[in-house]
Amino acid sequence: MEKAKNINIGKILSRYGIYVAFLILFIALSIASPVFLTTTNILNIFRQISVIGIISVGMLFVILTGGIDLSVGAIVALAAVITTSMIREGSQTPIIVAVFCGILVGAACGIFSGFFVAKMEVQAFIATLATMTIARGICYVYTNGRPITGLKPGYRNIGMGNIGIVPVPVIIYLGIVLIGIFLLNFSKFGRHVIAVGGNEKAAIVSGIDAVKIKFACHVISGITAAIAGIVLSARIQTGQPVAGEGYELDAITAVVIGGASLSGGKGSMVGAVVGMLLIGIMTNGLDLLNVSSYYQQVIKGAIILIAVLTDKMKTK
Repeated sequence: MEKAKNINIGKILSRYGIYVAFLILFIALSIASPVFLTTTNILNIFRQISVIGIISVGMLFVILTGGIDLSVGAIVALAAVITTSMIREGSQTPIIVAVFCGILVGAACGIFSGFFVAKMEVQAFIATLATMTIARGICYVYTNGRPITGLKPGYRNIGMGNIGIVPVPVIIYLGIVLIGIFLLNFSKFGRHVIAVGGNEKAAIVSGIDAVKIKFACHVISGITAAIAGIVLSARIQTGQPVAGEGYELDAITAVVIGGASLSGGKGSMVGAVVGMLLIGIMTNGLDLLNVSSYYQQVIKGAIILIAVLTDKMKTK
């Protein structure tokens, strides 16, 4: 009887632990800092997490297939420098055209990674590491290592504008999350993604084209990373060839904390959002409490380790 209780408690914590942790952290920071619960600060948290949150949506698709995408940070930078280079002051290129080109760059990077992962059966870690290195190198060659500045004023609205009181980046993030929820929960594609990640051989036997599914997931990841790069560059009003460094780790952390399994086949979009919020609230709370950014890195690393160990214990 006692053993059954322990098993049930373990299952409950395994399934809902992230939400419990989120609630505890939220309450603790609300008590510790009077500024935390203000509307301005809450909106600021959402604005801060929007860029990596957008990346994490695409990352979830890749992780659900049992893969990983290390190239997203470099794609953020590449999409940013390509887009911003097209809309400097005096340029005749419409902002919408530049944004579309930036998204195409992300899709091209996803196609590149997806080809080697899905078609050539190269390990996702190696293929996306190569894409990361190439994309980052192109950033430096294209910009000669210098930031791109002097952008059209209208571009700033993508990163710093508001609709009512809600920041535009937050609206973009939520819109992409809703698309992700639809694809994962209400489409045949989503069911196939879960099936391929859960048991690829069984999925193939049942008639699912695993090559197309893996390929599509990497393209989705490339597109979301590019959108994140555009939002980031609009926010800081510059295209930085060094932008996005380390973003891949933050996105992976958010997805894994949110309950996705690194072995594939398990995870949810809502969980990824909660994982992202947990990281954002923690970072914001530590800033409000004047905790050094050095210590924050240590804490973030510990959270990654705990998340991976938890995932490993679940799969046993």
